[in-house]
This record gives sequence, structure tokens and C-alpha cells, in this order.
Amino acid sequence: LTIVSAALVRIAQELPRINATWRDGPDGPVVTEHSDVNLGLAADTPRGLLVPVVRDAGHLSLQGLARAQKEIIDTARAGRCTPGDLTGSTVSLTNVGVFGVDGGTPIINPGESAILAMGRIIDRPWVVDGGVRPRPVMQLSLSFDHRVCDGAQGSRALAGIAAFLADPAVELLERPACRVVTG
Repeated sequence: LTIVSAALVRIAQELPRINATWRDGPDGPVVTEHSDVNLGLAADTPRGLLVPVVRDAGHLSLQGLARAQKEIIDTARAGRCTPGDLTGSTVSLTNVGVFGVDGGTPIINPGESAILAMGRIIDRPWVVDGGVRPRPVMQLSLSFDHRVCDGAQGSRALAGIAAFLADPAVELLERPACRVVTG
């Protein structure tokens, strides 16, 4: 979850329309591209599905992102989230794979222009060096608001996330998705 989150955060920083909000203004539509990434994480809780928010996710180290995710999800599952913990996301991630599902079509949360769904990771036959070998494969689905992002932008976002996940160690060493700090 943390590595996929880091990939999504990076893409939201690189392609600001993925991290934007559409609003109807008095003079017509207004699109706001957010400079900070407030990452919503869909969490199955005893109260139902909640989407707590990791604020300023792009300013966290990978370890900090992992800790913040665990903390906010634990808070949501314990029923201790405040309204502020559940509002203000700019892009979201949902993990339908935990239910044994390969993929789905996630619904965009109000105030966001995109949400990424990650399916289960399962060994599938994959061509490697001319031979077929089992490889862990995960299906990703990106839903986006076509008023804000066109299909090319959405496709670039999904391709960028997939490229990051193909070799996250190289991606994190060459261009950290999150600030590289200790602690």
C-alpha cells in the first residue's frame, strides 16, 4: 500500500490535473490544481467505508508515509476520526485486492479529480526473456473526472504509476516520490 501510495503521490505531483478540484463558480467552472497532495485512503471500518486523509503526503519520507497511513487507518477503524480527518483529500487510493478482487471501477470522491484502485497481487503467466514464467501481477484502475483530465492525461498517470511499480527501488533512488528524510 505504501509503495503504491508513493507512486500515486509522485504522479499527482507530476501531473497536477490528477490532483485537482472542479468547482462551479459564478462565472463558470473553476479548476484548482493543488500544490500539496492530501491522500485519501479508503478504509473498511466497522462503521463502513471511510476515506481518512494523509495530509501533505508529498512532504513525507517513505517511512513517514507508511506511519501516517497506519495511524490514520487505525484511527478510522477505531472510530476516532474527526470530520477533519475525513475531508480535504485531493486524490484517493482504494485497495480492493484485500477482498480477493482483481480490479474495479472506483468512484471519485467529491472534491477530487482521480482515484486509483489496486487489485490483488496474484501470480500470472508472464513472458520474461522469451519464456513464460509466473510473475506477481496487480491490476490498477484509475477513475478520473473528464471535466478536469482527458484520457491522455489519465493514461499517462496510470502508465507512470505502473512504471514506478515495475521497479520502485530504482524509482525511489533516482527520483524520490516523497521527500527522502530519516525519521
